[in-house]
Amino acid sequence: MSDDFLPRAAAPAAARPAPSWAKKPPPKSKAAVRRPTTTTWRKAYAPRNPHEHARKIAENVIDAWHQNYGGSSIDIPLGTVAALALLRQPHQVGTGLADWILNLQPHELPQLFKEIYLGYWISRPDLINRALRLHDWTWNPDPDPQQLRAVQAVTHRAINQGLLDLTGHDDPYMRAETDVLSPLLTGLRHKSDKKWRGEYHTPASVTDLMANITVDKDFAQPGMTIREPSVGSGTMLRSVAQRLRYLGLNPHDYLWYGNDIDALAAACAAINAIIWDLGPKCLIGCADSLALEDGGYAKTLAEAKEAFEQRDRYVDTATTIAAHQRAFRFVDDLISGKETTAA
Repeated sequence: MSDDFLPRAAAPAAARPAPSWAKKPPPKSKAAVRRPTTTTWRKAYAPRNPHEHARKIAENVIDAWHQNYGGSSIDIPLGTVAALALLRQPHQVGTGLADWILNLQPHELPQLFKEIYLGYWISRPDLINRALRLHDWTWNPDPDPQQLRAVQAVTHRAINQGLLDLTGHDDPYMRAETDVLSPLLTGLRHKSDKKWRGEYHTPASVTDLMANITVDKDFAQPGMTIREPSVGSGTMLRSVAQRLRYLGLNPHDYLWYGNDIDALAAACAAINAIIWDLGPKCLIGCADSLALEDGGYAKTLAEAKEAFEQRDRYVDTATTIAAHQRAFRFVDDLISGKETTAA
């Protein structure tokens, strides 16, 4: 099956203007007036090692989740952190976005996360569909109030511990310095659950060493495929991408394929593929690599193609509805104008 449906690599973008929220004060919440909350964490106090910083964030998020809710619904704190990690807050524009999020009420957070995921679904529906386990809870029409308070606690802890200092950069090299979801996923899972699944994520120091040893300019020819049959949250892919960037190569020039039998791990890898900007030809699958002759590649490619076709159908429908609404408004204005003239 051809991969022509995948988006093409874009030309280098011009410098982007500062986002609108950086040019004016954050909007006031519609909730009752209360004392504004601001970020309490300062970058100067964060661990200098990005991997240590990611572990510290994971420890604090896990603590906040279990103090306020707990249970086996680990997809909720994971999805919360994943959504926040998809946001961009470059250091030169300050903490306006973070401060605004900290002032949202618990019931306002699911809508924010839905909008974040939907924004990326437009460009990469295949990866957002793969990450369904991380965001399907945001569509619950009748959420548990205590669960929402726990989501708020997780949001506050993640932001105050400097999550956006790691993932908010415009530069993908800076965003890909560490994997913030791997320590969170492994920390939230019960020890017996990890043992039953046989899930042991390779430490970033090991994957970085492997990438530095095996990847050089002679080996990494543009157009080659980089595969990871047991991708986990994608740490090995991150290390290879960082090595390519260090060598002056563009990850967008390569085809990436990661597969994992665990749906939640594959969901984390899909979000990380966006955070680390692995490029338009990155596919993340969820299948048993040992049971399928091609490691699940054909299945993943077919699912990605269907995701893009579904996206196109929805966009076409929305465009048609919007056009009809504009036509109806034009007719209403025309009739109103004639009635005014007649009067």
